[in-house]
Amino acid sequence: MKMTEVKLVAKELGVKPGKLKKEDLIRAIQRAEGNPECFNTQFSDRCGQPECLWRPDCDK
Repeated sequence: MKMTEVKLVAKELGVKPGKLKKEDLIRAIQRAEGNPECFNTQFSDRCGQPECLWRPDCDK
């Protein structure tokens, strides 16, 4: 997902992107959603959320 799309998702949730890097912004979105902040971490391969919006970028 492109950064502009990530920022739109953030805006919908009331998360201000500021100058956050993509992975930090996605984790902030995950936090706002009440989900584990697992994007692109050592935990991401076993997070148990195969339908996650971020999965395609996380698996790269």
